[in-house]
Amino acid sequence: MIMPRALAVVTAALLAVTVTSGTTAQSIDGTIAAVASPAGPSSAQPQLTVSARGVLLSWIERTGDVAALKFSEWKGGAWTAPRTVSSGRDWFVNWADVPSVIRLADGSLYGHWLQKSGPDTYAYDVRLARSTDDGQTWTPSFTPHDDATKTEHGFASLFQMPGAGLGLIWLDGRAMKPGHGEPGGEMSVRGAIYDQKGKQISEAAVDLRVCECCPTTAAVTADGPIVAYRDRSPAEIRDIYVARFVAGKWTEPVPVHRDNWQIAACPVNGPALSAIGKTVALAWFTAKGDEGHTYVAFSSDSGKSFGTPVRLDDVSALGRVDVALLDDGSAAATWIEFAGGKAQFKMRRVTAAGERSSAVTVSGLAASRASGYPRMARAGNELMFAWTESGTPSRVSTARLSLTKLQTSLQR
Repeated sequence: MIMPRALAVVTAALLAVTVTSGTTAQSIDGTIAAVASPAGPSSAQPQLTVSARGVLLSWIERTGDVAALKFSEWKGGAWTAPRTVSSGRDWFVNWADVPSVIRLADGSLYGHWLQKSGPDTYAYDVRLARSTDDGQTWTPSFTPHDDATKTEHGFASLFQMPGAGLGLIWLDGRAMKPGHGEPGGEMSVRGAIYDQKGKQISEAAVDLRVCECCPTTAAVTADGPIVAYRDRSPAEIRDIYVARFVAGKWTEPVPVHRDNWQIAACPVNGPALSAIGKTVALAWFTAKGDEGHTYVAFSSDSGKSFGTPVRLDDVSALGRVDVALLDDGSAAATWIEFAGGKAQFKMRRVTAAGERSSAVTVSGLAASRASGYPRMARAGNELMFAWTESGTPSRVSTARLSLTKLQTSLQR
């Protein structure tokens, strides 16, 4: 069932946080406005990444049995003409395991996608390519993992490694048993680092037992990278954990919050991270007791510890979260709300103290997996949004929210 997809217009100050008497908070003054998308028909799997130069949008576009990873850059109030990173007939294309394109501090670009490595359903690799001429040409593809097993490798998150080049983490199935159905064994999270010339300099395990198919996320704090993912305990507790890269190695993973969600299957619902300095915001989904809800928690010490979670949804949620910190330490967060039989791409502003703005609808969505993972990213004074309009054919849509007017307001 396809839900209405009309874009909601947000009136000025609608995102003002409701706070207690005598408390001052910043509000967002602006409107969410549709933006002409650079993606063509039969496009899906949008991703947004941010660099000092601005926002990159990437997506998968299909032509017959060929899948292509394309990208565009936000410049001068519009998306640039799309460029293609790579394409193939042997790709693994999935609604939740989304490719990406990222620009590093030196201006180089990296793209990643998934490519089949064998006949089994879950036999595929993370493939990377690098460009030093703004995406006009790309290196031959390569993998960050060298285990050579025909198992699942995916759900990669790419980031700028401080003092080096590319950093990334991914779900790695080298310890799993290959098969045409759901494989057995244990999924792990692994990380790799590349130097500024594109040479791999390390690969290491982050966590040796995690949820099999929930997206990962990464951000860079003043004290180094932090990554988050859904863990899997021997008792099938699948809560969100974080690990930090400190003194050349990954710290022991710890839970963000003990939701104690016990589920004997992967919910395909990963977390999202955002960091500015030592401040970190982490959003996630949980459904303990079969009630789906989304939350954000804040850290002021680069992710060593997190405060009390703040609930995002109003009724119930399908999850698929994203989050972006604002300059005052609050965060804009998105999720898929599900209420009254309808799914909606929602956003609201939250603070570490638990203050919440009114929720705003960015767009209606299909309640099925066809809607994929809606995305949000902040670059300077704008929030950018991307999501999949499911239909025949599907298409990636985009919108923006200007943050040029950040005002101080007193709500009672």
